[in-house]
Amino acid sequence: MKIGRSVSLVLVALLLVGAWATAALARNEAKDVRDSADVLKEVMKIPEKGIPPALLKDAKAVVIIPDTIKGAFIVGGQHGTGVLMVRKDNGQWSDPLFISISGASVGWQIGGKATDLILVFKNKRGVEGLLKGTKFTLGADASVAAGPVGRDAQAATDAMLKSEILSYSRTRGLFGGVSLEGAVLLVSKDANAHYYGKSLTSQEVIGGMGGKKSPATKRLQDMLNHYSRM
Repeated sequence: MKIGRSVSLVLVALLLVGAWATAALARNEAKDVRDSADVLKEVMKIPEKGIPPALLKDAKAVVIIPDTIKGAFIVGGQHGTGVLMVRKDNGQWSDPLFISISGASVGWQIGGKATDLILVFKNKRGVEGLLKGTKFTLGADASVAAGPVGRDAQAATDAMLKSEILSYSRTRGLFGGVSLEGAVLLVSKDANAHYYGKSLTSQEVIGGMGGKKSPATKRLQDMLNHYSRM
């Protein structure tokens, strides 16, 4: 009897831990959406230093990854989670699709720092490649370049104009283009399932089959609609 009771207590404990972990993950996903909206707002509130509105107006998708952690000693790496927002055929922005980014770099780095990342997809090819759900490598599966900042998109160089994705970073209040060649993006099926409460394909999330929108989702969509019409 004592053994049976002990086993039961262990099972209950495991179930409680699993439920807590699931709830914590869901909270992190909701936080990613809220933080993504905050990052976009902070970046765009200073027109002279933000993403040129003309680029957002023509963008096919936007990836926002708050607080990417980068650093370590000698061998550095980066990892973060965030959202992919896709521009639909009707011009509106999709519900958030959760993704992760990871990469590695070698250099004399000591300590770490949190960096907000924004990727602007200029054509559908790059978006479709990411939506396949397999490993999507920046620079290999789609060309990427550090994007121009300010009101005038004409400041873009030839490399920027030819690239399929323009990348930006913000660290300690400083905002500008950043090179992300070799970084890997991956759609997180588990995160999407936890946030929407059911298993969905990437296309189903983009199609709005996630159900009722959360206030955080609607806020992010409204902000993207606003900034892409400026």
